[in-house]
Amino acid sequence: MALHESVLEEFGLAPLWVRRGMSVAQEPAAEAAVEQGAAALADQVARRDDSRVGAPGPLSSALAHEGTRPAMRTGEAQQADSAQTPVEARQPSQQSRAPEPPAFEAPPDDDFAWFDDQPVQSGAEARREAPEPSSIQTLDWDALSARVAACERCRLCEKRTNTVFGVGDRNADWMLIGEAPGENEDRLGEPFVGQAGKLLDNMLRALTLARDTNVYIANVIKCRPPGNRNPEPDEVARCEPYLQRQVALVKPKLIVALGRFAAQSLLKTDASISSLRGRVHEYEGVPVIVTYHPAYLLRSLPDKAKAWADLCLARDTWLAAGGVPSNAAK
Repeated sequence: MALHESVLEEFGLAPLWVRRGMSVAQEPAAEAAVEQGAAALADQVARRDDSRVGAPGPLSSALAHEGTRPAMRTGEAQQADSAQTPVEARQPSQQSRAPEPPAFEAPPDDDFAWFDDQPVQSGAEARREAPEPSSIQTLDWDALSARVAACERCRLCEKRTNTVFGVGDRNADWMLIGEAPGENEDRLGEPFVGQAGKLLDNMLRALTLARDTNVYIANVIKCRPPGNRNPEPDEVARCEPYLQRQVALVKPKLIVALGRFAAQSLLKTDASISSLRGRVHEYEGVPVIVTYHPAYLLRSLPDKAKAWADLCLARDTWLAAGGVPSNAAK
């Protein structure tokens, strides 16, 4: 049978009501009072056991009157305890108030700390991962040129001077595709300039062609790689949609891949250029002829004869595809 609150209160074991502002210094005094009350209760129990016959002790009398004595209401206990609490405890300062520890440490609703384990993307990576506002394959020439000029799809945009979109007849039968812009191309914004460009113009002239007459010239990559290094596979993948759209807009009857890198990128192969030469390949449904890059021919003059043979194969393939040997555009 549980002791009544009034009985516990007599022995100092009543619930201890402490206001929230109670300072830490008062807690030991409260604990000492509880210990003293517990000792007194133990002493009374011992005396009751020793004098089972005789007048009832204080504890027995208290238990006998348990049903008749009105219980102290919780509010009265609070008021009594509040009356015994010093004014400083009832009106604590904001600095001395001890905050109540939370039941569990849960993050607030606006705390997003659980995303700290997520991989953090740099600004450049986030920019490269951003989807295109509209499909590249739906752009016309002007919109495609503007998209390339403002392109930030890969890291090459960070060090370029100019993008190199392409040049020539946009309705041409012949489409020449090189690797990537060099230093001169990056500075002028046009493909195949300088000594390599002059050699290419001479090669076209031998076929009664010119870069602005029935010929369109472009590159696999539209920005210069630093130090003229080979483009990385991800750079090729991000830039290829521009070239695919150029091919779709030009609708050429023939493509000439200039150099090993351009041939491997277009044909999706790691084969050497010597093994790719002399055969007709295909890119986006268009016949492809592989030959050496003009810059390579400047360093290896004996291979100019091989390049001429490649151009003759290209001309025959073009004629077989319905090309007309004249300077008129399609």
